[in-house]
Amino acid sequence: MPQDTESNYAITTESALRDLLGQASGLAAKKCLSELDGHCRDFIALSPFLCLGTMSADGRADISPRGDPAGFVQVLDNRTIAIPDRPGNKRLDTMSNILSNPSVGVLFMIPGFEDTLRINGSATLTCDPKILNASPVNGRVPKIAIRIAVAEAFLHCAKALKRARLWDPASRVNRKRLPSLAHMILEQINGEGEVDDRTIKNTQDGIEEEYKSHLY
Repeated sequence: MPQDTESNYAITTESALRDLLGQASGLAAKKCLSELDGHCRDFIALSPFLCLGTMSADGRADISPRGDPAGFVQVLDNRTIAIPDRPGNKRLDTMSNILSNPSVGVLFMIPGFEDTLRINGSATLTCDPKILNASPVNGRVPKIAIRIAVAEAFLHCAKALKRARLWDPASRVNRKRLPSLAHMILEQINGEGEVDDRTIKNTQDGIEEEYKSHLY
């Protein structure tokens, strides 16, 4: 008798997927908009945080968090938004991907809201002074922004955040449950070998200083 393998259980076609899970119906089937309405605009105005999904030309997927004071994403018109870029680690994964594959997905979140807003569209990079000058923080203007032409916009129900209990204070995890960011990364770089405490402390101090002096 042949042994079971993972391929025996793989779902490889749309029809097989639908046979298993069914078709969208009701509000889920009707809610997708081709442009931003007033509710979408209001949601964006209240959102201080989003996740931006991109993909490289060869299919390597990436997702990047973006955060700023609420309303940091500009709604240029009902079909266009702009996300200012702030100082980072200069990996530029998101923007490099956009240059080779403009398709993006955005998930907007509001603290305390369990509903989210999803936008899919096509992105370009811009240095338009009108866009950049509208996004200063602490007197600092971004050098570049991500401009997104909206193809789809829809509100997403709260099931995922309810399951995660994301905003429930009782579900918060003590930061001490894991080592510091510097400790974890240094061990990853070192193949999980031992890293001395002084190196960890100096590296973490550098990260904290970066937060204070180069957040914008």
